[in-house]
Formats: sequence, C-alpha cells, structure tokens
Amino acid sequence: MLFSLKSFAGAMLALYLACRAGLPRPFWAFMTAYIVAHPLAGNVRSKALYRFVGTLLGCAATVVLIPSLSDAPELLTLALALWTGLCLYLSLLDRSARSYVFLLAGYSAALIGFPLVEAPAAMFDTAVARVQEIGLGILGASLVHSLVLPASLAPSLLALLDRALGDARRWMSDLLGDGLAHADGARMAADRQRLALDITQLRLLSTHVPFDTGNLRWTAGALRAMQDRLSALTPTLSAIEDRLEALRAAEGEVPADIASALGRHAGWMAPQGLSLPPAAIDEACATFRALADGPASSPWIRALRIDLAVRLEELVREWQACIALRADIDTGLTGGALPLRRTAALGGRVLHRDRGLALRSAATAVLATCACCAVWIATAWPSGSAAAMSAAVFCSFFATMDDPVPAMHKFVVALLWSLPVSVFCVLVVMPLARDFGMLALCIAPFFLLVGCYIARPASSLAALGMFFGVAGTLALQDTASADLPSLLNSNLALILGAVAAARITALVRSVGSDWSARRLRRATSLDLADLAARPQDASARDAYAGRMLDRIALLAPRTAPGAGEAARADARLALRDLRMGADIASLQQWRRCLPAEAVGRLLADAARVFRAQATGAPRRDEPLLPQIDRLLLGALHGDAARPADAAIAALVGLRRNLFPAAQCALHP
Repeated sequence: MLFSLKSFAGAMLALYLACRAGLPRPFWAFMTAYIVAHPLAGNVRSKALYRFVGTLLGCAATVVLIPSLSDAPELLTLALALWTGLCLYLSLLDRSARSYVFLLAGYSAALIGFPLVEAPAAMFDTAVARVQEIGLGILGASLVHSLVLPASLAPSLLALLDRALGDARRWMSDLLGDGLAHADGARMAADRQRLALDITQLRLLSTHVPFDTGNLRWTAGALRAMQDRLSALTPTLSAIEDRLEALRAAEGEVPADIASALGRHAGWMAPQGLSLPPAAIDEACATFRALADGPASSPWIRALRIDLAVRLEELVREWQACIALRADIDTGLTGGALPLRRTAALGGRVLHRDRGLALRSAATAVLATCACCAVWIATAWPSGSAAAMSAAVFCSFFATMDDPVPAMHKFVVALLWSLPVSVFCVLVVMPLARDFGMLALCIAPFFLLVGCYIARPASSLAALGMFFGVAGTLALQDTASADLPSLLNSNLALILGAVAAARITALVRSVGSDWSARRLRRATSLDLADLAARPQDASARDAYAGRMLDRIALLAPRTAPGAGEAARADARLALRDLRMGADIASLQQWRRCLPAEAVGRLLADAARVFRAQATGAPRRDEPLLPQIDRLLLGALHGDAARPADAAIAALVGLRRNLFPAAQCALHP
C-alpha cells in the first residue's frame, strides 16, 4: 500500500507539471512515473537515469531516420524495426541495470516514430514533447521515492551478502568439521547451488548501489571486491572437497595428520573466530603447508597431499579477505573511510552472455514489427501504427524468458480486461473532470488498487497488463477529442500487435529449458578451450569462476522439478567444470615451473578436446592422461619450491576433473 501511494503521488506530480507546462500528451509523464517506480529508492533513481538516457537515444534515432526516409514509408518502417532489434540485442548482452538504456532506446523510437510515418512534419515537435513528458515522469517518481520514506537497498543487499557468507561457511563446515562421510549429499548439492545463485543475485543487485540514498553507495568498491572474492572461494572449496574424497578412495580414510590439522585449526572459519589475529592465521597456514611433506605411500598420494595443502592455504587467505571486506562494508555504512582499492573489480563482465539467443530475440522483434507494418501498409489501416508499436514493445519486454509466450498471453488477457476501464476513463471520466483535483479523485481508486498488485510478484504481470492498458490508452489518445470508434480501433490494434508478437515469438524465439541448458554447457566448453589455448592474466581464474557460478545459477531453474539424482549429477558436472577452469588458469599462470614444450602440448590438446565437446562430438581425451602423469612425475621429483607446489596442484586438479575414475598410480 505504501508503494502504491508513493507511485500514485509521483505520477500525479508528474501529470500536474506536464499539464501546467501545456505538453500535448501529459499522461506519458503519468505512465513513466509508474514504469520507473520500485519499492527501493536506489532502483528508482537508477531506472530513472537509464530510462531518460534511453529515451534521448530513441528520440535521436527518430530525428535521424524520419527526415531521411519520410518519402519511403516501407524503408522507414524497416529502419525503425531494425533499430528496435539492434537495441534489444545490445540490452540482452548487458545483464546489468544499464541494459535499460538500450531497451528504452529501441522501443522509444518505435513509440515515437511509427505514428509519425504518415505525418513526418510533426517529427521534431513530437520527439521534444515526448522527452519532456518522460523527463517530468522521471522527476516526479524520483522526488517522491527519494524524499518520502525512502527505502534503502542496504537491508536487502546485506541480507543477501550475509546469506552468501553463511552458505560458504556451511560448506566449509561440511568439509572440515563434519567430514564427507557424514554429509547429506542432497543438502550439500542444494547449498552449492544456493551459493551460486546468491553470488549472481548479489552481482546484479549491486549495480544499483551507486544510486542508493544512504551510506551504502560509498561501499560500492568493497561490495564489488567481495563478489570477486566469494567467486574465487567456490572453486577452492570444491577442489578441497574433491581431494578429500580422492584421499579417502585411495587410503580408505582421510590420513590422521590431515584430519588432526583440520580439527585443530578450524577456528578461523567459525563465526566467533572471524577476528583471529594475523599470527593465528599464519600458524594455520603453516600447519596446512606442512601437510605437503607428510607420509605418502605413493607418488599419487604425495601429489594429492601437496594439492590439498595448497588449497587449504588458499582457502584460509581467501576467507579472511572476505571477512576483512565485510568489516570494510560495515565501516562504510557508518560513514567511515574505506581503504583505497587499486585492483579493478571484475563487475558485470563475468556474467554469462548468449549472443546467439540475443540475436534470435532481436530477429523476432524485427519480424513481428515488420509483419504488423506490412498489414498496416497493405490495408491503409488508420490505427496500424499502434499494432507495430505494440509488437516492438512486447518482443522487447519478454525477451529474457526461455519461452515468453505464456507470459505474453497472460498480458494480452489483462489488456482485454482493461479495455472497458479504458473506455470508461476516456469517454466518461475525462469529460467530467473539470479541474485537476477532480481528475485525481476520479482515477485514484483504479490506480491505487492496481499499484498494490504491481508490488506483489505473484500478481505483478496481470496488474501491469491492466495498468498499461488504461494508462497507455490515456497516453496515446487525444482525450479531448476521442470517440468510441477511434478508441476501440486503437485498442484493437494494440491487442492485435501483441497477439502477432506472441505468435511470431512462438514460431521463432521460444525455446525449451533443455535447449537453454545445452547452450550453457556449450558455452562452458568454449570457455575452457579459450583458457587452454592461450596464456591468461592473473584475473582469468576469478573471471571464469564468476561466469561459471552465474551459469550454475542459470541452470538451477532449468532443471526439471523432482529430477532427483539427475539434478544432482548436473550439479556435480557444473562444479567439475568450475574446478577445471580454475585449474587450467592456474596451470597457465605457473607453466614456467614445468617443461615448456610438454605443458604447451598438453594445453593445446586440451583445447582441441573442449572445442570438440562444444560441437557435440564424443570427447576423446584419453591421450591427455599420460601427458598429465609425465608432467606430474617430473614436478614431484623436481624443485619443491612453492611455485612448483602450485603447478602440481593444478595438474592434480586437471587429472581429477578429466579422469576421476582413473587408477591412483602415476605411470611415466
């Protein structure tokens, strides 16, 4: 109810300013204020900025295209459709809040340009008026949501951050406290999946942090660094889990000295031990480092011990970095100064991007828009421009879904239900409203009620359909001269455009969850091939970890409900790929500690294997095992300095990930 009241107040403020300014379509300002509304003030301000920039770009495209192609309506409509498709493609590649800029630039040009195809002389005045109306809507919403009981992003974001830390701590406790023998496999798989989802949500939500109304905006750098550290923590935890399992398989149980060391130095991961002094941390690291020199019955056991020692030390350092960053965030929330961070955060560039699916979505928008334009031109339909606008907007709104058609159909049904309300508002309420106060009283019941349902996720889609049906009619119609035939004609065009978008989407764009999951796995194989094919910088490991965690989060809702063991197998494969990328990046980093020719040949062969896997061909990786074993034996009998230990750990990880069922003995 509070959200609905604030949204309505911001919309009425925008409507009042637009009316006082004498703008031709003041309800554009009203509708915009609702579009940018959000329960959190920071999200409102970010959406407001990006919507205004996107509207400017869309208007600029209209101003460029219409004068150039006004003599050829067919080419003009094609150009507008292609512009919409291009902007939609770019918006789908940027999964942060900035994608709103491209989305708005695309369908703003459609909303402004299509009605002007037959009246290009009014192009500039209409474009300027539209920018002013949308700007006033943005201003009204931003003022009300920022000044009247503003809701900060901090509680939601910090709760998500602490939940991610709790998930990581629970994973460590499962491994180092209870041990693998007593862990519940299903619960552990759920914990891993939830951690990946939390990190992805944290990365997406934090794009709004610089716009927050409180001190949270000063912690943006620490939050970005925290996301990167949590991403780097996960392959390390997964590797430790795998190595303990390998030791148990080879020795029958975890060696006593390892179990004892884990039990003695588990305080650094407990909540009450988060503030351990540096000396205690160094002591734990030294103890774990010494495990590499413990008793080993074979070269393979020695390699596993070295690997485990390296991972445990990494885990302690990375966890303490997370705790230090969490303390920095608390300092920033109280207004204190934060340490200067010179290392650039990975940010949204580690998120998964499916260029093929984005191109398919853009092509669908172009086809749907062109189909409506063809009917409009062929029939000389006076309201045909509304159908083209509706198709462009619908294809843009629902492009992020695997199968947008059910949501489109639900939205169309809501539009049909809104039609009587639209007719009542335009033909009955507007003529009776003699002043602004009377208008506000007349429309308040409907919009206050719909606003309550917009704020509820379960009903937001239907409520948005009702809202856009009524507010869109008020924005697109000249309410002073509207009559029933023109009103019904334009609404029919909007609905037919939406239906056309849904049908073409069903033919061209709709994909199943299995298809999307295969695309995600193919992208992972290509990433692994790229990691193996050429040397990587120091950030490659963390960047791959962040991208892989994002893919795990994307795969989670695409797993069939109740899949049971099959779902857990998919989760294990995803974690294996996460570890494999981290190990390949680490091997690239420490390849100078190994024979150059041998490691180069191994990585080149691995790249070919992953590229073949991406095409769906059988993975023929058998020649890689003897190459890894020869490199491991050479490293084990060479210099035991720290860099060599890191290289050995990378080779052990590669062997375990590629050949988990291989014999434990190393063969030269």
